Amino acid sequence: VQLQASGGGLVQAGGSLRLSCVASGRAFRSYALGWFRQAPGREREFVAVITWSGGSTEYDDSVKGRFTISRDNAKNTVYLQMNTLKPEDTAVYYCAADSNYGLVVGRRGDGVHYWGKGTQVTVSS
Repeated sequence: VQLQASGGGLVQAGGSLRLSCVASGRAFRSYALGWFRQAPGREREFVAVITWSGGSTEYDDSVKGRFTISRDNAKNTVYLQMNTLKPEDTAVYYCAADSNYGLVVGRRGDGVHYWGKGTQVTVSS
């Protein structure tokens, strides 16, 4: 599985962005997909995850109610809709995939097999 993330940019606090991650590979549809982020000087951290069917999602407490993860298996794409953005959301965002859901929902994504290149999100105050 190869992953390609896009959609980052510069936005003012309170604004919105939608990240997309396109995956290659037929196994995509059986993988859990997630988003992680890493701010300068900080460890990579979990943001959101969605099961292969799209029937279940989980979020870090810091983004609950503001971010929404979704997937379109027909397009091999996972999305992260980010609303009410805050300066502390500034980070490089990475999409990730693994057949093991438990790895993708992990705190730092340790052990996750597939990662996309990051996309920068900058939220100005």
